[in-house]
Amino acid sequence: MKHILIVEDDLDIGDILEESLKKENYKTSRAYSGTEAILFLKSTTPDLILLDLMLPGISGEEIISKINNIPIIVLSAKTDTTDKVNALLSGACDFVTKPFNLDELLARITVALRNKSEKTSILTFDEIKINILSNQVYINDIEIRLTKTEFVILKKLMQNPSQIVTKSLILDEICDFLPKCTEDSLKIHISNLRKKLREINGKDYIESVWGIGFKLKK
Repeated sequence: MKHILIVEDDLDIGDILEESLKKENYKTSRAYSGTEAILFLKSTTPDLILLDLMLPGISGEEIISKINNIPIIVLSAKTDTTDKVNALLSGACDFVTKPFNLDELLARITVALRNKSEKTSILTFDEIKINILSNQVYINDIEIRLTKTEFVILKKLMQNPSQIVTKSLILDEICDFLPKCTEDSLKIHISNLRKKLREINGKDYIESVWGIGFKLKK
């Protein structure tokens, strides 16, 4: 399930967006200020961000400049061409002027997520390379056989290489096909994954962050 962060201080607009996205089977999170959005992004990486520009605290323009590798669709009442150009050149993938048509916005979200998927079908970290489309994993061009659960865990870690990925976030990813997975069984899956990666070149790529989750280490 794709995860979309709605950064919007107008409660009515935010509620409409959240309701519409949930009907389309997207997972949603909300931030009501720029500061809240930045704090959220320190621990979680959504698949896409819907971003208002005129926010309390940190402005939408500042948020765009701080984010890499997450598609951002700006939703703004600003209609000046300069604002649109600056947002797009700063890193936003699209700019939608308020008031907007929901069907058009949903179509733009679909396109943005599809473009992201095409760009990120190959993930790399240090000597590890994974192909998301074929579910193949390599270290130094040696293929490693992983279970589906191990692959999902590694993919989630590699999609967030500079962040701690919480245990709850990993469990959310796994529960779609392994609903009875618990923190205890997650530890076993992580241990098995570590062992398989370590067998290739002796390196331990996964670091436990006590009480929180896991992260990749070089």
